Amino acid sequence: MLALLLVALSLGLSNFAASVGLGASGVDRRTRLRVGLVFGFFETAMPIIGLLAGHGAAGALGAATRWLGAALLIATGLYGLVQALRPAHDEAGAEPQSLGRLLVTGLALSIDNLAVGFALGAVHVSLPVAVLVIGAVSVTLSLLGLELGNRLSTRIGDRGEILGGLVLIGVGIAVAAGAL
Repeated sequence: MLALLLVALSLGLSNFAASVGLGASGVDRRTRLRVGLVFGFFETAMPIIGLLAGHGAAGALGAATRWLGAALLIATGLYGLVQALRPAHDEAGAEPQSLGRLLVTGLALSIDNLAVGFALGAVHVSLPVAVLVIGAVSVTLSLLGLELGNRLSTRIGDRGEILGGLVLIGVGIAVAAGAL
């Protein structure tokens, strides 16, 4: 159980870091709920998919998942950065985080979790317990990251969107380097 908790914490750290960036662009209750649900879903679904896919796919996907996840995070961060640096338009109805952008971020952060699913199958961890622990830790770390990012945004003001994009790019680089 301790090993599973440590795995869940290590998986959730990338969500925490990305959530700080998302929170820096400003969050409301609805955004918190969406981020928690999306990140929690992907963090729990990907290991299950990995477990069900089996070890045969592990070799084919192994190294590619890290690079794909990193590329998606960097692209999402660059998109956010470009949007933040564009001249202001009429954004009265705009949401700080579109659902599409949030889904891509959630997928990018969790794509490397396929390998965790392969490993869970090898050590015979109970799937329901793994799902519960990984999901709970992911949602908790995501919400903590959002709160920290939101508190930072009150100090940095309008530069929150820029900080959010830069943090996502940094997380992407850290994923590519194998640090997250």
